[in-house]
Amino acid sequence: MTLFKTARPAFLLLTPCCLSIAVAFAIYEGVVIDRVNLALIFLGALAAHISVNMLNEYYDYKTGLDLHTQRTAFSGGSGTLPSSPELAESVFLCGLLCLVFTALIGLYFLWTIGWGLLPVGLSGMLLVYFYSTQIIRRPLLCLLAPGLGFGPFMILGAYYILIGHYSIAVLMTSFIMLFIVSNLLLLNQFPDLEPDRAVGRLHLPILVGRKNAARVYVLLLVMAYALLLLLVYLKLLPIYSLLGMFTLFLGIPAAIFVLRFYDNMARLIPALGLNVALTLSFPVLISIGLIWQR
Repeated sequence: MTLFKTARPAFLLLTPCCLSIAVAFAIYEGVVIDRVNLALIFLGALAAHISVNMLNEYYDYKTGLDLHTQRTAFSGGSGTLPSSPELAESVFLCGLLCLVFTALIGLYFLWTIGWGLLPVGLSGMLLVYFYSTQIIRRPLLCLLAPGLGFGPFMILGAYYILIGHYSIAVLMTSFIMLFIVSNLLLLNQFPDLEPDRAVGRLHLPILVGRKNAARVYVLLLVMAYALLLLLVYLKLLPIYSLLGMFTLFLGIPAAIFVLRFYDNMARLIPALGLNVALTLSFPVLISIGLIWQR
């Protein structure tokens, strides 16, 4: 049970929420979904999510970061390894095994569905493996990597498996999640700025400061809503997908908190919570809109 905490189970809900967009598009297009393939998609994506979390826990402990972070409900890791250091190698091994499991499912789909999945699948695997060691030291890539993983890579890959081809509408919709999920990780970096800098990380809040990073957060948020409106206007998404706009009730107060309290971690905590709720509900509401329109 202690080992499982390093998978950060509270955050794993993000995987089915993002996958719901691919499933909703398949339903909207009238495709009969293969339940076995759907189960394998979910297991492979979940294993990849667990892998990146566990590897991140391991490297945070090995670099000493875990000993200096001020843990919150939304950032700073699980805190498992500082209190149970004997589990470190087991966590690393489990992280790698989860990635291998994802790779095996990917190979099965390459064989049964088609090699068109390879670019998206391989990119996702590389992102998981290198996120905690290389990507975290490159500010722009670090900003976009989470959104790429849970947006274009996960959603497009799942859609390709379910349908057998790619879609401009799905690609453009996945960019909404690119902005939203990138914002999730961006904001969660605010409390850990000083410890992250001390161990050699270089993400956006370190590079440009919390004030400018707060502005980037708001910009990405605006881009997500603007893209949703544009896709509905262009008829790439049905009008009921505008259900996603209801998350403005979360997004507006989150943006206000971030712009006002970017340097006050105690006052920023509500924004972290609002941001998590927004990230989880946005794809689900879009998916409900797609299915409802059907």
